[in-house]
Amino acid sequence: MYILKIKGKAKIPDYIQIRDDDFTLKAYFRVDRPEKSLDKIGLGDRMEEFLKLIQEMPFGKVIKIES
Repeated sequence: MYILKIKGKAKIPDYIQIRDDDFTLKAYFRVDRPEKSLDKIGLGDRMEEFLKLIQEMPFGKVIKIES
């Protein structure tokens, strides 16, 4: 799986994309509201890990994560 942080502009907020190994979009959510989306794709048990990663990662960089 891959995670990507996208910088919003003006009224558009920052977003996170989570993609599978084929780079198919699995989740797309606002940086400030990840809980519901992470639960929906089965990653709710790793919530703390993802919240920390989201806060620390730079915008525009694709990071490979273990699913």
